[in-house]
Amino acid sequence: MEITYFGHSCFKLKTKDLTVIIDPFDPEKLGIKLPKLECDAVLLTHAHFDHNYKEGVSGYRLLVDGPGEYELTGVKIMGIPTKHGGDEVEGGMQNTMYYIEAEDGVAVLHCGDLGHTLDDATLEKFGEVTALLIPVGGIYTIDAEKASKVISSIEPAFVVPMHFRTEGSKINNIDTLEKFLDEMGLENGAVKRLTSLKISSADNEVETQVIVLEKQ
Repeated sequence: MEITYFGHSCFKLKTKDLTVIIDPFDPEKLGIKLPKLECDAVLLTHAHFDHNYKEGVSGYRLLVDGPGEYELTGVKIMGIPTKHGGDEVEGGMQNTMYYIEAEDGVAVLHCGDLGHTLDDATLEKFGEVTALLIPVGGIYTIDAEKASKVISSIEPAFVVPMHFRTEGSKINNIDTLEKFLDEMGLENGAVKRLTSLKISSADNEVETQVIVLEKQ
């Protein structure tokens, strides 16, 4: 599977037979560019403009915008209910995490705007995680400290941070990527930066490492 990042919380997952887009954003409202996207399935974690701009995607056969179990071309998708972060939605808005599992045993967990750490009951709903796509900016999501706790509870092979302060974004009151890297004990210059991340089931056995994906 190949994982590509388009900024904020938007990713493309591409297997041999399927392309999935998660959390496309409204580029005019967010202030950063979104390329033309085509895929087989679109996953939306919650109903905010920076996560549910399905109008920016074409060609899809499946649209998922909440909890449940789905399958398309051999790829299993599980939507897991959680709570959105931020005082403005305290006790209110639902956030859906997506556990995407390919036939070859590769699995990705996209956390959306997760607002809390995960209890044992939630952790038991999904299996091994090859790549964890996790928000780190705080205010609307978990911050760096809580993100590190979620990472420790899951122990994925790869951690890809998302939903942090980005140049040009109109959401500029959230924490920087550097704050998360500091929390993880990493120096910014020493972190592996890639244009895309290619993963296989063999990676499930490697020790957790943080990968920063460059916005495409």
